[in-house]
Amino acid sequence: MSNYFSRLPDIKYQDFMSDRLGVDKIQIKNLFRRGKLREDIFSDITVFDKYFIQGDERPDNVAKKLYNDENLDWVILITNNILNVQSEWPIPTRLYEEYLLDKYGSYDKIYEVHHYESEEARDTDGAILFPSGLHVPENYTIRYYNEETGTLATVDNVSVPVTNYQYEERIQEQKRVIFILKPRYLNIVFEDIEDIMTYENGSTDYISRTVKDTRPGTI
Repeated sequence: MSNYFSRLPDIKYQDFMSDRLGVDKIQIKNLFRRGKLREDIFSDITVFDKYFIQGDERPDNVAKKLYNDENLDWVILITNNILNVQSEWPIPTRLYEEYLLDKYGSYDKIYEVHHYESEEARDTDGAILFPSGLHVPENYTIRYYNEETGTLATVDNVSVPVTNYQYEERIQEQKRVIFILKPRYLNIVFEDIEDIMTYENGSTDYISRTVKDTRPGTI
């Protein structure tokens, strides 16, 4: 199965290494053509399965495991609207510590408090007074009306610290949850991508369905 870049159409572009500027051109891939899932597929959750990225799996590893073809890594990426693997895919274990040190500057700062979040608070009947997981100030306190006593009651310090390390770990865990297009729908995507990557004959730049010319300074 061909990889994503082999599916890209070509353009004839100015060869700036040539002595004959404006005459000689080279044929290169049109990187500005971008494949994507059409909206009716993308919005239908029944055509996807949820998947949790294991360890240091890369998109090609996932494609090999689920589609038996590592060259279909591009399907994994467009299914999840991933444009930049470096920032939108889980960081490999061997680079994670380096990433944290580069971002926070030292091991001590990695474990400093990033923010505070609320703990769940309930009244004597078990009703939720305050939900968990909200960003709150340090030592956050809530007051509520106690119907049993007819007075205002206080729940002290419903905030818990979340360190920079915990914050970054959550981000990595969120990135590990992706959606996989079910294999039986792959042919629909292949056909759609072929349509997207094909030029239509309707301009002076058209050469063929897979090649078009460009004017100087344009793509």
